[in-house]
Amino acid sequence: MTTQIGLIAKMLQAYEEEPTPLQRKLENLGKTLGTVTLVVCAFIFLIGLLRDTQISLIAQTSGGLLAGLLAYLQEFQAEIVELFMTAVSLAIAAVPEGLPAVVTICLALGMQRMVRRHALLRKLPAVETLGAATAICSDKTGTLTQNEMTVVKLYADQDVIAVAGRGYQPIGGFSRDGQPFDPRRDPAASLLLQGALLCNDARLEESTSDNGGGQTYRMVGDPTEGALVVVAAKAGLRCLEQEDAFPRVGEIPFDSDRKRMTTLNQVVDGQSPAGVFHAWPSLTPSPYLVFTKGAPDVLLEVCDRIVQGGQIQPLDDKQRQAVRHVNASLASEALRVLAVAYRPLDSLPEKPLPEEIERGLIFVGLLGMIDPPRLEVKDAVDVCRQAGIKAVMITGDYPETARAVAKELDMFTPGREALTGQELEQLSDEEFAALVNEVDVYARTSPKHKVRIVEALKSRGHIVAMTGDGVNDAPALKRADIGVAMGITGTDVAKETADMVLTDDNFASIVSAVEEGRVIYSNIRKFVLYLLSCNVAEILILFLGMILLGLRVLRPIHLLWLNLITDGLPALALGVEKGDPDIMQHPPRPANEPIINRTMRWSILGQAIAVTIATLGGFVFGLWRFADASPDYRLAAAQTTAFVVLSCAELLVAYAFRSERYPLHRIGVFSNRSMLWATTSSFLLLLAVVYVPFLDPIFHTVPLDLVEWLVMLPLMFLPFIAAELTKLFLRRRQRVAVQS
Repeated sequence: MTTQIGLIAKMLQAYEEEPTPLQRKLENLGKTLGTVTLVVCAFIFLIGLLRDTQISLIAQTSGGLLAGLLAYLQEFQAEIVELFMTAVSLAIAAVPEGLPAVVTICLALGMQRMVRRHALLRKLPAVETLGAATAICSDKTGTLTQNEMTVVKLYADQDVIAVAGRGYQPIGGFSRDGQPFDPRRDPAASLLLQGALLCNDARLEESTSDNGGGQTYRMVGDPTEGALVVVAAKAGLRCLEQEDAFPRVGEIPFDSDRKRMTTLNQVVDGQSPAGVFHAWPSLTPSPYLVFTKGAPDVLLEVCDRIVQGGQIQPLDDKQRQAVRHVNASLASEALRVLAVAYRPLDSLPEKPLPEEIERGLIFVGLLGMIDPPRLEVKDAVDVCRQAGIKAVMITGDYPETARAVAKELDMFTPGREALTGQELEQLSDEEFAALVNEVDVYARTSPKHKVRIVEALKSRGHIVAMTGDGVNDAPALKRADIGVAMGITGTDVAKETADMVLTDDNFASIVSAVEEGRVIYSNIRKFVLYLLSCNVAEILILFLGMILLGLRVLRPIHLLWLNLITDGLPALALGVEKGDPDIMQHPPRPANEPIINRTMRWSILGQAIAVTIATLGGFVFGLWRFADASPDYRLAAAQTTAFVVLSCAELLVAYAFRSERYPLHRIGVFSNRSMLWATTSSFLLLLAVVYVPFLDPIFHTVPLDLVEWLVMLPLMFLPFIAAELTKLFLRRRQRVAVQS
């Protein structure tokens, strides 16, 4: 645990799992609904007990309220049991106990859709959390860019040399000032390419195409190192030849703090240091050579000489400034720049240490490579801007390179400066938190800076998605609300720590996953809106029926049927809606906003009132229609009418709830086939309950004729029309608010 890997493990263990925004909101919703439902159902039960005036008469003749109540309980025992069953049934119907199942189904289906869009979710709740993301922090190389590095410029001996060709095909020539250039006859250029090839772990594999298409090449290793292998191959240098001539006998691996890599190579007897090249700077023959490649600014600090004019000369401040100027110029062209240095060594140390080996180096030159931005990323960044999501670039490249790429992708906001890792370290946590919303690009950073960036953004109320691929990225992935690992280049540690793995390492896939997360949360809201509207309506129907009519409009079995069939199937269908077409043109929902916000509360109340009016209207119609029948048949017929009106009204209004903003004709009546199957099957089951003879005694229903259906039809459509008009009103109010 005292190693660097152990330190990372400690950091991962120190971060506790935090509940997602959805988990917190569902927990609060459950507590609220449970409390309110119990209070309301108890109140309705008491109202039912007190509704019969006989209790007061019995109380007067029995010598007191307590004695009267006991007499009432004895006389109306069966009715009290029925009333208690009604209250219990209402409690069951009022709580959307199907919510956990629907949420799980929505998240699982969302995971399936995300896989098709190259995002693999490892943790189910992260599906929805993505929809709440307000900031996406992305690495540059491979995520914003194609991760196919190509060296396009060399700088050696005060000359800038252009390199033709793209990709990993070792095809392309060299030119200087527009004229062909042979690096094999230039001492500095030849040494630059040889050092880049030897201080390298990548390999270019060559094979012959089966269909006669010629030679094909495949890069194995880091793309940056692969670009160096390819540019050396363009000049005629091959890995195996050079490794035979200068075998590696030691290595100091790259790390993010030193920002460089060093190899120790033995000079085989009979080989000139230039290998196959003709020209080489005059140097003292040595049995070993040290080659170092890394960040130019870091490498210059450990160099005291430079290859210039075919000779080794002291490296003075003027020459250092000239190299820095060229480095900045290349970086401003969106090129990633690496430097190469070397040093002859008389003997091989027993234990190579960086502070002993990486000193007194001889600076050779620079290699500028381009990693073209992914074509789809610019559109994805534009979607982020429309969606109110802050897109942040984090890279180890120079600020000039990062700024140039960010401008090309339209990520960089004019007037804002890129913040470097060194500048970040000079800021306190409070100072950085105050500045974090103004920074779009972080340059010259290391993995440890990612944790501070995440914490600063979270302190400002952001829901943060952070990308990473290395072992050192694991703490930042763990600390972020959504850790995103690279599926192609990512380490196993990063993948195991992350919530999501990108199978194509593409920033655009993160944005697609965010859109899917928003759709899922929107569907959960629709489900809650639909069920609570129906449940509140059922409470109002029973309450007003007892208060105004002194009758129970619905029986307990009706409430349970509504909860199980009529409400349940359409609610599940709402969970597979495709989402509104402009869902990514709205800002992220506030992190502390409950599922049932103010607008939704008014919608629930409005729909509940509309459904209550329609159902009570059907009940009153039933009482009038069957006025000549016996009291029991008349009540059963009225309850059947109310039951049918309520069931059909809820099935119809489910179509209106498919979108909170768009009318039904805009999203298409038949665009959700699941809804069509759910409502059709629920309606057929309703007909069976009403018209199948052996079910009538169970559900206390009576058959209804065509005239009764014609009268009930307008009542059934009343809540649907009210819902569509409500959406129209809300859209107009929103349009006026935007214009003002």
